[in-house]
Amino acid sequence: MASPCELHLYASDAAGAERAAQAAIAEVRRIETVYSRYRDDSVVSLINQSAGGEPVTVDDETAALLDYAAAAFEQSDGLFDITSGVLRRVWDFKSGQLPSVEDVDACLDQIGWHKVEWQSPAIRLQSGMQLDFGGFGKEYAADRAASVCEAQGITHGLVELGGDIRVVGPHPDGRPWQVGVRNPGDPERAIAAIPLSHGGLASSGDYERCMVVDGVRYSHILDPRSGWPVAGTMAAVTTVAPLCLLAGTGATVAMLKGSAAAPLWLSDLGMPHLWIEQDGRLGGSLVANLTDSGVRGQ
Repeated sequence: MASPCELHLYASDAAGAERAAQAAIAEVRRIETVYSRYRDDSVVSLINQSAGGEPVTVDDETAALLDYAAAAFEQSDGLFDITSGVLRRVWDFKSGQLPSVEDVDACLDQIGWHKVEWQSPAIRLQSGMQLDFGGFGKEYAADRAASVCEAQGITHGLVELGGDIRVVGPHPDGRPWQVGVRNPGDPERAIAAIPLSHGGLASSGDYERCMVVDGVRYSHILDPRSGWPVAGTMAAVTTVAPLCLLAGTGATVAMLKGSAAAPLWLSDLGMPHLWIEQDGRLGGSLVANLTDSGVRGQ
């Protein structure tokens, strides 16, 4: 998953904990193998390699994820778009240089879930298009790992994959897990902690990858409709939902909607949330539940 991952599990004995942990790890590795765009033999790569050619028939699990991506695209007004990964071709945030307008515009011709021919179980991409499950693959893997732990008899625990959280259950004494919220101004420290006894939590922010060109700060969060970094957005958003998959999508879309539209959108969804403004101010429905500090997974 290209990020630090942790399991915190309670079990009646060490052997039971080890069995559950190994089963969860195997499931995460399976998902990475099947859906990573970096593997030539993955399902995603097979679909991408077939762009412009014959449709590809997918399995039930992949079909369910594609249905989810289609629904997220529609409900986010096109902001959550798993075809937008082609923008990586022109945006290199390590270079410190902006792409040309022409290069960005050329990518836009190959972006848009509405251009994908998807009739389960067959999918066909137009020539030059690509799918990228990076926007929700890690969150899905966290949910699956939690389900595997539950199937192994674990009722108290927490799964973390690179900051994406899925709680199996609270501590045995009923205490919630205190999940740290990273401080955008000091990413090694938590700005606050959210108590979580069940469900999933995910965050999205613009502080890990960005660049400043001629005094202007450009976020790595790209609007798939324009191909350019979203402007007027918060420093970070954290959301809570029954599934980590849902929380991750909510956080991503909220960042893309920006400070003006995101709070109302999240409230209308009934999704508990916390946002951090660029100046460090906190807002959102979870503010009242925060503790002053916390360490993820404690």
